[in-house]
Amino acid sequence: MTSHHHTHHHEHDDCNSTSTGDWRHAHNYYVDTQAAEKKINLVFLLTTVTMVVEIVAGTWFGSMALLADGWHMFTHSAAFAVSMFVYWYSRKHRNSSAFTFGTGKVNALGGFASAVALGTVALMMLIESTERLFLPESISFNEAIVVAIIGFVVNVASVFLLHDDHHHHGHSHGHSHGHAPNLAAHSHAHDHEHEHTHENNDHHHDHNLKAAYFHVLADTLTSLLAIAALILGKYYGWLWADALMGIVGAVVIGKWAWHLISDSSGMLLDKSLHTDKLEVIADHIEKTGDTKVTDFHCWQLSGKHVAGVLTVATTTDSDAESYRAVVSGHLDIDHLTVEVNRVDTL
Repeated sequence: MTSHHHTHHHEHDDCNSTSTGDWRHAHNYYVDTQAAEKKINLVFLLTTVTMVVEIVAGTWFGSMALLADGWHMFTHSAAFAVSMFVYWYSRKHRNSSAFTFGTGKVNALGGFASAVALGTVALMMLIESTERLFLPESISFNEAIVVAIIGFVVNVASVFLLHDDHHHHGHSHGHSHGHAPNLAAHSHAHDHEHEHTHENNDHHHDHNLKAAYFHVLADTLTSLLAIAALILGKYYGWLWADALMGIVGAVVIGKWAWHLISDSSGMLLDKSLHTDKLEVIADHIEKTGDTKVTDFHCWQLSGKHVAGVLTVATTTDSDAESYRAVVSGHLDIDHLTVEVNRVDTL
């Protein structure tokens, strides 16, 4: 059997530290979302006001089309309310020790919930549109076209409000962490002494904002398709066009919902990131033949923060810092833990 000598230790340039407090660091990986929150608040206000106006007008004038669209707007207002709650909860608990790595994943949870709701709406649209394709119903074209145009204008405004924040993400995150002195059995290199800036990297996502964006984008699409279908129905008598456009819209919205579910669930389930780069780093560490990478993972802590863990078995005297330097040369990781196991043979 291979003999493992677990002499996990830390080496420090600064040997004057007298307490572990010098090497402790925070784990509150929180993403500042104030700009996104303001946009969500405006869209919520715009949607809610439109909803109230349509419901009141529909009740006053006895218009089922206005009432139907008003209650449809209610579902979107509810979705935006959830998004607002998610931001509030994340901000309130950002420094809570109850969350190991902060509340960065709360946004992904909100995005996942909204995506499920969006997928449910797409399924309902598909079922109802399929039924109407075979059993067409009479439509009040003039009234329905006015309602669809109102919805389209409101949703286009909402899309423009959310568009910039959805597509542009930047973040500057600086911190200085020392390693803990030789107090534990494992060598954990937590000495992130650097400042880094992320610009538009693939893991920088606010899933909560993305879900809100897809909600208004989906509604914009359905309004546009509805206008086209109603015009065709009014002037050409193509009643089936309304149902067909509904099916097309349902398929597109369902695809968006699935994309968002897959994206947000990856963060929630700690899906491994950069697997190709991890292989390159492992090969680099093992090329001398005296070290073996036994465990190496990288995952998201939030839309803008990444964690990693590296475990090596080695016959050399290399310390955790030397391996951390190799990883840092290839990947920008916010919280990296390195474990070094001393062995006689590999």
